[in-house]
Amino acid sequence: MNNRDYKNFAEGEIYHIYNRGVDKMAIFLDEQDYKIFLDRLNESLYPELVDYSKLPKYATRRKTLPPNSYDLVSFCLMPNHFHGLIKQNNHLPITQLVLKICTGYSKYFNKKYGRVGSIFQDRFKSVRISRNEQLLWISYYIHNNPVKANMVSAPQNYKWSSFLDYVNVEKDSICKKEIILKQFSNPISYLEYFNNYDKNSKNKDELFLNQELLIDWEE
Repeated sequence: MNNRDYKNFAEGEIYHIYNRGVDKMAIFLDEQDYKIFLDRLNESLYPELVDYSKLPKYATRRKTLPPNSYDLVSFCLMPNHFHGLIKQNNHLPITQLVLKICTGYSKYFNKKYGRVGSIFQDRFKSVRISRNEQLLWISYYIHNNPVKANMVSAPQNYKWSSFLDYVNVEKDSICKKEIILKQFSNPISYLEYFNNYDKNSKNKDELFLNQELLIDWEE
């Protein structure tokens, strides 16, 4: 990935971040790959919780970003791409978070599978969330990705997204899911809203202005 901060990110704003494998290659080939990516994400979001005493002796202590720099609202890892809703909490642009995670994951992936070079497209894509309806719709869109790709029949059947965190409030999560769930009386009402979104949102396509060719991008 290019190290240039080519986007303008602002403190207190939420962004839809997404990227895919170079030439649309698969970037998650087995369960370990998904887990490693999530571990890197967790470490970057909550560096203060990393217990280095539990790491193998040969493991090196990686430089971490300042704690509480970002909040992850929701996510989904697909075989050849990923989505995230991320809130920037201070002056550090989200670019730094994405670069750190993707660079570290690329090193792991290349070592494991005997390849060289970046595994991601040069520039990740981002869209600023400008209003609440858009926030809810993007959350729905991210969680519904596996269903749309005909991988599962329902989002709760997919393991590598934050949807199960949303419908199980007692489950530990790396997401600040309350940013969305505080708008609902309980997880069931969120699930009902989610299930009925296609019927209730007649103008949802307008929410994807500036997300050009998103459908084609994911194919």
